[in-house]
Amino acid sequence: MKDAFTIRSFAERKKAGRKIVTITAYDATFARLCDEAGVDVVLVGDSLGMVIQGLPNTLAVTLDQMVYHTRLVSRGLSRAFLVMDLPFPSVPVSREQATAAAVRALAEGGAQAVKLEGHTPYVLDLVSHLVSHGIPVMGHVGLVPQSVHQMGGFRIQGKTREAGERVLEGARRLEEAGAFAVVLEAIPHPLAGEITAALGIPTIGIGAGPRCDGQVLVSYDLLGLNEAYCPRFVKKYANLSVTVKKALGDYADEVRGGVFPSFEEGPGRRTDPS
Repeated sequence: MKDAFTIRSFAERKKAGRKIVTITAYDATFARLCDEAGVDVVLVGDSLGMVIQGLPNTLAVTLDQMVYHTRLVSRGLSRAFLVMDLPFPSVPVSREQATAAAVRALAEGGAQAVKLEGHTPYVLDLVSHLVSHGIPVMGHVGLVPQSVHQMGGFRIQGKTREAGERVLEGARRLEEAGAFAVVLEAIPHPLAGEITAALGIPTIGIGAGPRCDGQVLVSYDLLGLNEAYCPRFVKKYANLSVTVKKALGDYADEVRGGVFPSFEEGPGRRTDPS
């Protein structure tokens, strides 16, 4: 088995120029498969609101739900580093409530770090506060899904020079506040390269091009399980929705046709059908 990926591994990968592979997972089975495939970082994203719960965005995902799914994922990992998104309802109310949520992520969920979206003064203060109390924080700039209404939808960010400078400055301030890595979502590729070169901490891109220090994708998108919507930047490495539906259809046909189960299948099989 390969060595476990730890908080120190992020800086080591950045220094060595080795890419960091990140993927989302929401249960123990998928977590085990990611771990065995050699994924470095598993993120329990509040994207579960969309891909698991069928919601239009991530805003209604609760802390209890995030802790529950993180605990499941932790049971499937032996090597990969585990990060949990702090969900929207836990962050903006107060630093005390957000801190309590981060504590639950580590103590109950088994996460090794939390991820926070944005770079407002409040968020930067919260990052510094959490890090000073021993809670590792991953930042997130660019398209931040928890601010979908403020942004007017899921849109590319940093397209103008002024907007790009704000994203760059936000990433820099997150590093200064103590973040160990930062996600760059849906920003122009040259801007992502500029931010990656400017930071001493690694960048993890999603829809931000190849110049980041690592990449993250939603597992359901990568595997082709989500037929309703798939972002343009996603590469589908499989089309499992077709495979799953065929398997389920074959099962249904065999049950209805009396083919499954046969006398040869299952622990209660009969050697003498008479």
